Amino acid sequence: MKSTEELINASETRIFKAIFPNTTNHYNTLFGGTALHMMDEASFICATRFSRKKVVTISTDKIDFEKPIPEGTIIELVARVFKVGNTSCTVKVDIFMENMYNYERALTVTGFFKFVAVNAQMKPVAILG
Repeated sequence: MKSTEELINASETRIFKAIFPNTTNHYNTLFGGTALHMMDEASFICATRFSRKKVVTISTDKIDFEKPIPEGTIIELVARVFKVGNTSCTVKVDIFMENMYNYERALTVTGFFKFVAVNAQMKPVAILG
């Protein structure tokens, strides 16, 4: 079996998206709820790849929106296991924004998502092993 650090490295998840008008608010920037949805999805994939078990989101913590993400940009979501417990793991998700037509890149959003591994009866089980 791989070490925890090897599992963390192998489960890092990166997703790229273009910000189109259907995902923006009245300021023509990415709607916060849409950003949270994307972050929860990326962190779920990461936690699943890490544990290879059924996992459910049990909490989010400290979501920081540092900069607005304008329509017409590209974002990269980077999800990585940050902390491992007995039945749970916490995944840190960063959203980086890139201008489509130059090489500008900036960290715009950071958040933490906690998952618990569950069995068929939705009872907590060991996250690893």
